Amino acid sequence: MKILVTGSSGQVGTNLCLALQQKGHTVLGIDKRANTWTDQIPFLQADLSQSMPTPIEIAAAAPQFIQPDLVAHLAANAKVHELVQDPRRAHENTTITFHVLEYCRLQNLPIIFSSSREVYGRPSPPTVGEDTTDVFHILSPYAAYKMADEMLIYAYANCYNLKYLVFRLSNVYGRYDNDIERMTRVLHIFVDQIRRGQPVTIFDRSKVIDFTYVDDCINGLMLGIEKLAAGEVVNETFNLSSGSPATLVQLAETIGAVLGVTPTILEEPIQPGEINFYVADLTKAKTILGYEPRMSFAEGIRRAVEWSLEWEKRPPTTDR
Repeated sequence: MKILVTGSSGQVGTNLCLALQQKGHTVLGIDKRANTWTDQIPFLQADLSQSMPTPIEIAAAAPQFIQPDLVAHLAANAKVHELVQDPRRAHENTTITFHVLEYCRLQNLPIIFSSSREVYGRPSPPTVGEDTTDVFHILSPYAAYKMADEMLIYAYANCYNLKYLVFRLSNVYGRYDNDIERMTRVLHIFVDQIRRGQPVTIFDRSKVIDFTYVDDCINGLMLGIEKLAAGEVVNETFNLSSGSPATLVQLAETIGAVLGVTPTILEEPIQPGEINFYVADLTKAKTILGYEPRMSFAEGIRRAVEWSLEWEKRPPTTDR
């Protein structure tokens, strides 16, 4: 297949593009910045908040993409708290999605969309199913616009016969996510601080998060791409995570164990816009897609920390 991947320079985008290539698919990535981890992904630079490249522009970058088979739309401004501080960036996400949907409508292409567990607002234990979103308890501009993205997709399906699959992701971690200056992901902030002997700050020690190792996330997306392209599963929304929750205290302690350091933990109240509980009900993804997460929390964190430490040792000429 020929697959366009928006947000191809991000963590999930990088891993997805490489996995698709390994399975023999042809990929063209679209992003507003070059990929800092690898130069193995064919790439068209574009700011999707302004417009989607035209079919002519896409074909000029990669002639085989005169008629792609599917779009995997991952591009978005992320980080909930940062978008609380600058909500215009959250609004920009829905502008991006609109531009991508218009391209899909005019080219009659199916779309895979990466949504977020944030659309559930304040979910209740023990697990959260796909039909429990609550618009009255949306906690942040990021969450509100992710829900708006989903609603646009559902509207396009009803009005224009758009074929889609929506995946609600949760705290994906692993390879290609350690650009601290740009991405400020909690795992690598903790790794950096614990290695330096600095205290780590945890906002709400009781907060429970469904961390997802990147290979499990990519396996789920690949299943969706293959089944949507084949017409086997169409117009569905899925939770995609590990189903194995942990607190931020457990995250810090597990990272410390890998590094051989006992972390010093400072506690602060939860930040505005952030949820304090999410454990996905994966029944639907398992039943319909055959999805099955394989990575335990402890093993996933060990691999993520060791990958990051090994990456730091690479010479500047390796990849980018």
